Amino acid sequence: VQLQASGGGLVQAGGSLKLSCAAFGNIFNIARMGWYRQAPGKQRELVATITRGGSTVYEDSVKGRFTISRDNAKNTVYLQMNSLKPEDTAVYYCNALTTMVHDYWGQGTQVTVSS
Repeated sequence: VQLQASGGGLVQAGGSLKLSCAAFGNIFNIARMGWYRQAPGKQRELVATITRGGSTVYEDSVKGRFTISRDNAKNTVYLQMNSLKPEDTAVYYCNALTTMVHDYWGQGTQVTVSS
């Protein structure tokens, strides 16, 4: 499985960005896709995940502001980020978890929110 992420950038606080992650390769074994982020000096943390059936999980600080969605026909997962805060600044990584419990990661995309 290969993951190609895009959509990061620089935005002012209160603004919006949308991240996309397309999956290629042996996609039929993907059970769940999601986004993680890692800020400087911090550990990588879960942001949001979505299963093939559409069940979602969100990290508490992004609930109500971020929305994860999935287009199974395009093998793509999206993360719509609204009301962005400076503390959302991080490198965002796309993740795919297979039914064999193998993790795959995208290359990371920088999101910077200025105050």
